[in-house]
Amino acid sequence: MLPSKQAEESIVSNYNETDNDVGNRDEVSKEDQSMFNVKSFLWHGGSVYDAWFSCASNQVAQVLLTLPYSFSQLGMLSGIVLQLFYGIMGSWTAYLISILYIEYRSRKEKENNANFKNHVIQWFEVLDGLLGPYWKAIGLAFNCTFLLFGSVIQLIACASNIYYINDRLDKRTWTYIFGACCATTVFIPSFHNYRIWSFLGLGMTTYTAWYMTIAAVVHGQVEGVSHSAPTKLVLYFTGATNILYTFGGHAVTVEIMHAMWKPQKFKYIYLIATLYVFTLTLPSASAVYWAFGDELLNHANAFSLLPKNGWRDAAVILMLIHQFITFGFACTPLYFVWEKVIGMHDTKSICLRALARLPVVVPIWFLAIIFPFFGPINSAVGALLVSFTVYIIPALAHMLTYRKASARQVSILFIFIVPVLPSGIFLCPHFHYSHNHLKVSVIVVWIVEGILVSMYPYFWWVL
Repeated sequence: MLPSKQAEESIVSNYNETDNDVGNRDEVSKEDQSMFNVKSFLWHGGSVYDAWFSCASNQVAQVLLTLPYSFSQLGMLSGIVLQLFYGIMGSWTAYLISILYIEYRSRKEKENNANFKNHVIQWFEVLDGLLGPYWKAIGLAFNCTFLLFGSVIQLIACASNIYYINDRLDKRTWTYIFGACCATTVFIPSFHNYRIWSFLGLGMTTYTAWYMTIAAVVHGQVEGVSHSAPTKLVLYFTGATNILYTFGGHAVTVEIMHAMWKPQKFKYIYLIATLYVFTLTLPSASAVYWAFGDELLNHANAFSLLPKNGWRDAAVILMLIHQFITFGFACTPLYFVWEKVIGMHDTKSICLRALARLPVVVPIWFLAIIFPFFGPINSAVGALLVSFTVYIIPALAHMLTYRKASARQVSILFIFIVPVLPSGIFLCPHFHYSHNHLKVSVIVVWIVEGILVSMYPYFWWVL
């Protein structure tokens, strides 16, 4: 077993000796020869900055408009604290995912002299290579289901948003239209080619977040405003799951990392992206909740309460474009999985790959037409999928990858039993692990599973 530091050094040396996975020698040499080439500038991204834009742009999308609604369920203090908590914990598990990716890739390059020039490594393959086929099945099931419903949410949100500036067509008809528009993402080969889109997407969400903040402050508090949350446990945990969903971009972390020219530099990118996202989500959600209070309980989308003017219409249009980008982010890993299933992943023709990807778009389009509301889906996805995809599976996979053989049974017992014991946290010092990150991983799993244990009775009651 290579320690993570040795694995990182191995992948650095291999990077200098072999072709890079996506930014291969041909593309690097092209950039050296033509630094200001327009195609390269807009299309071929693989730098640290590209990865940061991708992570930040992917983290916050339609959920930006529903966070004030979550604050009306949670209250101001809980809303702020849970955003900070989930964001920091999510950044930690993204860091663990990056370590596991480097470990997996360095092993493959050492053992098989693997060349990833035409192959995109995905999270389920990392789990398969490090922990075996059962973990591959778990990772594949959770990630694909999460990305499927994430894509559905973006289509529904498009129809919901456009309705605020053009209600001549019903929302279902708008879903048909935007489904056709979003289907064009089949022509974008990989995250390597999202350079300009990631940049524009982050600019659009930045505008929308600060528009919401300024518009709410200028509007002021409505007459008789009240801030009574939290009032019900079911509403409290429903709001918490929506915030959980906000920081659930881990399903595409490996693909973004693989698109980098030097993926070993990814380590802290997700944390820095999360810190920037805080500057968008905290002021906007707090300001809108301050202005409208409990009225938000009946308005899941913040646009429905903000004054109708050109600034709001601009924000709606920018969010529509951003949702197209986010749809591509969510669907691209599904495209990769489908290409590998049918044997088209190594095909170089963009048109052939686009044609092969269409069967992925059709069921997403169909589901978006069936489900007209994205609010409940946000909460369901947050509670049932993001919890495992973002927190539990990465932390657990990291612990099992960097364990001692004799500690396997103890680790499993600790992970699944301690969360339900009131005195469980005091047992942490009695467990000894072979890696510096393990104790923090255990605490992450303990906290999240403790939350889940308390949430499940309420979800059973609601269902």
